[in-house]
Formats: sequence, C-alpha cells, structure tokens
Amino acid sequence: MINQVNDQQLNRSSKASSRVQASFLQFFSDFRSAAQTLSCAVQSLSSLQFLERLDLSFNRLRWLPEDFSQGLSSLQELRLDQNLLQHLDSTSLADFENLRKLDLSYNRIRTMDVRALGGLSRLRLLNLEGNRLNVLKEGLLSRQQSLEVLLLGHNNISVVQTEALAPLRSLTRLGLQANQLQHIKFKTFLMLQTTTTHLQMSSNPWTCDCDLQRVFGKIHRVRHLRVSDYEDITCSAPAQLAGSSLASQDGRLCLAETASVLVISITVTIAVIGAVVKAEQNRKTKQAVSDAEKQEQP
Repeated sequence: MINQVNDQQLNRSSKASSRVQASFLQFFSDFRSAAQTLSCAVQSLSSLQFLERLDLSFNRLRWLPEDFSQGLSSLQELRLDQNLLQHLDSTSLADFENLRKLDLSYNRIRTMDVRALGGLSRLRLLNLEGNRLNVLKEGLLSRQQSLEVLLLGHNNISVVQTEALAPLRSLTRLGLQANQLQHIKFKTFLMLQTTTTHLQMSSNPWTCDCDLQRVFGKIHRVRHLRVSDYEDITCSAPAQLAGSSLASQDGRLCLAETASVLVISITVTIAVIGAVVKAEQNRKTKQAVSDAEKQEQP
C-alpha cells in the first residue's frame, strides 16, 4: 500500500490576468511493505496520471504486471531496485514514454525481452547493476538515443554483442566492471558515436594477450573514449600473468607474440632452405652417377 500521497493543487495566477498556471502534480510514493505482487497497487496507480516519481524499492517483487505502466504517462523516475525480479517482458514498461531514470539494480534479472525498453525513448539513466545478466544483446537499447548513463556492473556478462551499444548517441558513462568479460571486440566501442564516454571495465577475468592489448590500445587512441579505471584492470589468464595489471604489460604481450611469430618464421625458413639444399645435393649426385655411367659405356 502507498504510505503517503502528497497532492499539489493547481495554483492560480493573479486575478488581473485570469490565467491559470498549472504545475505538475508530484507524487512521492514509497512501498516499504513486504508485498510480493502489484496486482492491487496497479489498479490504484492507474488513475495517477500526474505521478512523476515512484519508489518500489526494497520489496519482494517477483514480477511486474503487463499493465504496470498504464496510466502513468507522466512518470519520470522509477525505482525497482532491491527486489526479486528475474525477467522483464516487452509489455510491463511499454507506456513509460516520459521516464528519465529507471533503477533495476540488485534484483535477480537473468533475461530481458529485446523490446523490454522499447517505449523508453527519453530514458537518461538505466541502472541494471547487481543482476544476473550474461549477455548484452543487440536491439535491447535500440530506442535509447538519449541514454547518458548505463550501469551494468556486477552482473555475469561475458558477451557484449558487436552492435549492442551502437544506438547510444548520448552516452557519457558505461559501467561494465565486475562481470565475466575475458575478451571484447574493439568494433563494439567504435560503434559509440558520442562526444565523450567514460568506460569502467575493471574486475573482469581478462585473458591478457596481444589481441586484448591491441583492443585497449585502439580505445586509448579514440578521442571520445576514456577507460577511467584502466590502471585497475588486472589479468586472470594466462597463469603467469594472473594478478598483474594490464597496464604493466603495455607493449610486452604483442612483443612476445611477435617474437614467437619471428621464431616460427625463422624455423620454417631454415627448414625450407635445408630442403632446397638437400634437393640440390640429390640432383648433383644423380647427375654425377649418370655422367659416370655414360663414360663407362664403350
């Protein structure tokens, strides 16, 4: 049940102008009960068309009704953090066309329909920290051109699909720290056509090899991309580099790979030269034998 509803009545201007100046009714709702569903609450909220802020955090919500967003077209901030949500479908948030801030952090969300955020075209902050997501899919953020802050830290994300971030033209901060990333493609970040974007990517089990070093090297050379926690990025593999910072290996990983390639190239070259020399020796031997046989003939 909503603990408190504060109604602000419309304020009239001076009698001389006879014009009515209306200020949006702000609703501050705080659900601190142990409610597990929103069936009754949705019926109560559906008529609150001027509601701008709704706080449903720290409940035990396991799901959102399909019509959860109906009648809340003025809502600008929604807090659903610290609940037990596991999945977001394509209908629950569909009518939040004016929503600016959405906090879904510290739930148990594993999956999201690719159209789950389709109606949130004005969203500026999306917090999905502390969930159980394992992949950031292409298409999920296709309508979020206005999104400025995307927080995905402390999930289980091991894959960020190549064009998943491409629609985010206004992004200033991307949190990917404390996930399960081992490798990532440079093209994924090259798709971010923003003014300046700060990336957080530490506390992942990175496999430190030449490919990874090249990816971060390219990111550093892109003017609008900043890895704000680069000094804190550490290696989990290979075993000999576990615990060491990627920054401390600058230039070495690709140098080692280049040296290995060089050694292999030299070995192959020597083998080829040896084969050519041996073939030439065999040819000369056969020629000498042939010449000797000809001389012995009467």
